[in-house]
Amino acid sequence: MLHEFAVPKFLWTEAVNTACHILNHACIRSKLKKTPFELWVGRIPNISYFRVFGSKCFVLDESPKVTKFDAKSLTGIFVGYSNTSKAYRIYLPTSRVVIESVNVKFNENANEKIEEGNSIEDIQDGATTQEIEFQPKDELPPVILEEPLNRDDDNLIGGENHEENTIDTTQDETPHDETQPIPQPFHEPPEILREVSSHSLSNVIGDPREGVRTRSGLNQMIGHCTFVSQLEPKSFKEANVDPNWIVAMQEELNQFERNQVWELVPLPSGKQVIGIKWVYRNKLDEIGNVVRNKARLVAQGFKQQEGIDFEETFAPVARLESIRMLLVYAANKNFTLFQMDVKSAFLNGWIDEEVYVQQPPDFVNHFNPDHVFKIHKALYGLKQGPRAWYGKLCTFLLNNGFARGKMDTTLFTKKRDNHLLLVQIYADDIIFGSTNATLAQEISSLMSSEFEMSMMEELNFFLELQIKQLQDDIFISQIKYAKELIKKFGVEDSKSLDTPMGKSANIDADEKGKPMDITLYRGIIGSLLYLTASRPDIMYAVCLCARYQANPKVSHHKAVKRILRYVKGIQSLGLWYGKQTELDLVGYTDTDFAGDHMDRKSTSGTCQFLGGLLVSWSSRKQISVALSTAEAEYVAAGSCCTQLLWMMQTLSDYELKFQKVPILCDNTSAILISKNPVLHTRTKHIEIRHHFIRYHIEKGGVELVHVDTKEQIADIFTKPLPTQQHLELRFKLGMLELKD
Repeated sequence: MLHEFAVPKFLWTEAVNTACHILNHACIRSKLKKTPFELWVGRIPNISYFRVFGSKCFVLDESPKVTKFDAKSLTGIFVGYSNTSKAYRIYLPTSRVVIESVNVKFNENANEKIEEGNSIEDIQDGATTQEIEFQPKDELPPVILEEPLNRDDDNLIGGENHEENTIDTTQDETPHDETQPIPQPFHEPPEILREVSSHSLSNVIGDPREGVRTRSGLNQMIGHCTFVSQLEPKSFKEANVDPNWIVAMQEELNQFERNQVWELVPLPSGKQVIGIKWVYRNKLDEIGNVVRNKARLVAQGFKQQEGIDFEETFAPVARLESIRMLLVYAANKNFTLFQMDVKSAFLNGWIDEEVYVQQPPDFVNHFNPDHVFKIHKALYGLKQGPRAWYGKLCTFLLNNGFARGKMDTTLFTKKRDNHLLLVQIYADDIIFGSTNATLAQEISSLMSSEFEMSMMEELNFFLELQIKQLQDDIFISQIKYAKELIKKFGVEDSKSLDTPMGKSANIDADEKGKPMDITLYRGIIGSLLYLTASRPDIMYAVCLCARYQANPKVSHHKAVKRILRYVKGIQSLGLWYGKQTELDLVGYTDTDFAGDHMDRKSTSGTCQFLGGLLVSWSSRKQISVALSTAEAEYVAAGSCCTQLLWMMQTLSDYELKFQKVPILCDNTSAILISKNPVLHTRTKHIEIRHHFIRYHIEKGGVELVHVDTKEQIADIFTKPLPTQQHLELRFKLGMLELKD
């Protein structure tokens, strides 16, 4: 069909869908004397609306921008029938999109050549032109292949027990016509058999009895999808020769049209035009399989001028501590968390500024090639894009009865009776869950009614975090990400190690050392820092190596390579969150006095537990030199207090209240300083801002409590440890290895 009618090859899904539709309605079963449509619906199908696939046609241009002097139609190619309405599917070569319309005229004369841009009035009398008279039809899923009429049943491969086969009929996403019945799954009568070609079996690849494989079936059987491109193109030139990426680009432009993102206008005098480019990314599942090709049209925001193209740009983003606290709360209350992804989320946010962008390459309007697009809604890449989307979503949730978090403005809550609905936002990724399943279903329906969703399912893969929700526990890991790092930085064949850093490691600036590639070193550090989202056991080692990114040496590279070798030895390590009796809050604080060999500044290590489960941790060099161990411990305690106060405020939105949250410290002098209101000579040199912990201790919000050094969990964030001590503290952090 594609070759006979010169239809572009990337429309192969349209050809398959149309062929199946015709077979369902017009191919008669020889013995039963009925078509599959008759067997399913019970009446003779109407085929008067059938048209020649690939024929030229003219679609009424219903755009509000069309004036009385403009052409009233668009030239297109007929490629199929809608599955959800009474419309035809028409491919428009000028804009390279597929649309659905009932206002169509056809030219089915094979000898009549119509040039692009002709209107309906240009059709000559000799051409066969017919107005659409689309009869109501009972839609069948276009998946049934009928047997040839000259075949004997006994000679067919598979016989009457041959298992069902389906053909994937991917369509461009279009709004469903509510007046039409939604197609139901087709259960084929056992008498109907499949079409078997007359080709020799020696020419058939694979086992014919396996039938036609669906996209989802292939994904399950071989672990990746053969209906999507496995490679990410580096340029538009590469993508433009791949049918899968062409379809992905068309889907993105269709999304722009549905969301009314822009309009084509002449460039006003004195206005600058911002460039745009295509960015190509493969969407992966939690085990790394390609499930979707995503082509995103991105504005070159670096060309925007402040005060002209944008004003405010700030948009809040959820902290990882917020995500982990939500996971702990869900594990404790024993409810399931779900995730949703708004399709092209930024395209929903209105912008106030006047911004113009170029037309996409190779998708330039045929009639107005010199025009530009005026942006009404935010594109990815625009500096105000995240803020516009957050404002749109925030307003929508607040108008529907949600309350915004007092401290964490990316957290939205809704209370009904004794149940709580929680929604956590991270850009265009949204997590939600509730102690009442009905509330969770309500937010799902509410979001779907306002935004087009590309995914809504149980939370399992979020920001490179693999989240395994079990019956009573939640396991967080980055196993897939860790494996990618090991492969990316070439330590697959290296020997694994038991600790991320040797106890006697003496890392300094190494001024006389041999320099190394700064880009490679920073890449390793950045990757390892993100791995600490679920791997606190490498936090200190990574932060120590990160201090030397400005001028890395070979010795520093050896140190980070040791961290990678440690990760290689135990890739499936993660945080295990189980159900707890009480959600109490506690912090640990410790310091390595004068641990830095260069400037003799101390390193603070803190960690915070909710219900005995680790949700927050840090390893940070202090900004000033401490004159004593007590002072260094006191400063670290203040840092821990700051984090606990933020957590207490955030958890108040969960309706959790805390009194006298303990901060466990192994230095009695620091504890005494926190309780002594007199600034005597031993403490007067400490900066005033570090003394705020006294105020909160006096108020009763927190208290500094002594803990034995052997029980000080925060010790793992301050210095390298011997293997046994490292393993013990790692276990106390709640880190376990996931077993298959």
